[in-house]
Formats: sequence, structure tokens, C-alpha cells
Amino acid sequence: MCADILVAEDNRRQADLVSRYLRAAGHRLLVVHDGREALAEARRARPDLIILDVMMPGLDGLNVCRILRKESSVLVLMLTARSGEDDLLLGLDLGADDYVTKPYSPRELVARVRTLLRRVDRVRVDDNFLHVGDLTMDMSRRAVIIGEREISCTPTEFAILAMLAGQPDRIFTRRQILEHAQGLDRDSTHRAVDTHVLNLRRKIENDPRHPVRLLSVYGLGYKLTDPSIAPKDADALP
Repeated sequence: MCADILVAEDNRRQADLVSRYLRAAGHRLLVVHDGREALAEARRARPDLIILDVMMPGLDGLNVCRILRKESSVLVLMLTARSGEDDLLLGLDLGADDYVTKPYSPRELVARVRTLLRRVDRVRVDDNFLHVGDLTMDMSRRAVIIGEREISCTPTEFAILAMLAGQPDRIFTRRQILEHAQGLDRDSTHRAVDTHVLNLRRKIENDPRHPVRLLSVYGLGYKLTDPSIAPKDADALP
């Protein structure tokens, strides 16, 4: 699977190493070394995926991600030297689709890129509609519609929602959602699933603190249901 990838990494040696591995995997590469360049090149070239270092001069990766998410649903993979869970979740909360913590193996990074691209590709090839109550997912356009209102979702949010909408009322564990949405089995990132669910609730629920569509099942996981037939005492936020 060949993609146009923008690498934004201020460490030129690391950027060169990553680029060699990604080119060897068949991808087309653009490389920049500061945040302002990354933002400008993302807007100009419209890549399929951006590998975005958090610590960059000019504009840090978190702010680049925050700005891009207001303009685009491009896949974003964050590179971070911060191992604290709160820092990692902040990137996800801003709309990053995945992250890699430094130091990392270039082969691991290539595998993460492949997983993200496959995730989006799986959704695109399923050219039909999913309906759960008045929520409709147009799989060909990767659009989410509630009534007559179209909702903007990131690729990860769309993948999670599509998984739940494919089998309404089925309970999916955090592990299942994580494996589907990120392609990795990492116990330490189960809270990342909760973060994406919270973001989705802000978009698809009238009152995100009292959800009636995207419900949590205590100790198990999440399910998507039709609010017209759901019980009135919807579950609280995780």
C-alpha cells in the first residue's frame, strides 16, 4: 500500500533514517524540520499521513495537530519523547490517530504506518451504508450523518464508530476496539479508547454527559444503540 507521507522531525539524522525505511516500504516522502514548515506543507501537499514529532522548533507538534484537526481528517501519527500517560492522551485528545514513544525502532514505525493505512482502506472498500436509529454512516464517503446534519470525524473516530455501528447493541471491549482501531494490543493504552469515545460523544450526542447512543457497559466496554428504543437511564461517562 503506497501513500504520500509527510515526515516532520527536527532531528535530521532521525528523519533521514525514518525516510529510508518508509521509502523502502514503497511510500512517497516529504520531509520538513520544524512545525511551521509542517503546517505549510500539510496544507499544500495534502498527504495521506503525517508523522509528527511533538518537540519541534517554530511550532510544536501538538499545536500543529490542533490546527490541522480544524481543517483536515488526515491521519496523524505522533512521535513523542514524553512517556507520561497524560502527555500521550493529550495528543490523542487533540486528534492524533496513534503515537510512537522515543526511542523506537524504524521497523515499528513502518508497521504502525501500515496499520493506520490499512484501517482507512478497510473502511473505504466497504461501500455501503450503516444505520443505527437516525445515525447513518456513508462508508463510501466516510461521512457520519445524524438526521440531516453531517458530523466531522477523524479517521480513528470513524473506524471505532463503524465497528460499533456494524453490530448495534453488541458490547465491544476496550481491547477489541483498540485492536480494530489501532491494530495493536497495548494494555497501557486502553484509556486512549475512552478518550476517542469521549470525543465521539461530543459530536454525536445532544448531551455528552448523558449519552443515549454511545453507551458504556461498566467493566466491559462500549456499544452503539438506537436511542429511540434505548433505556432512559443511559450510562454515564467512563
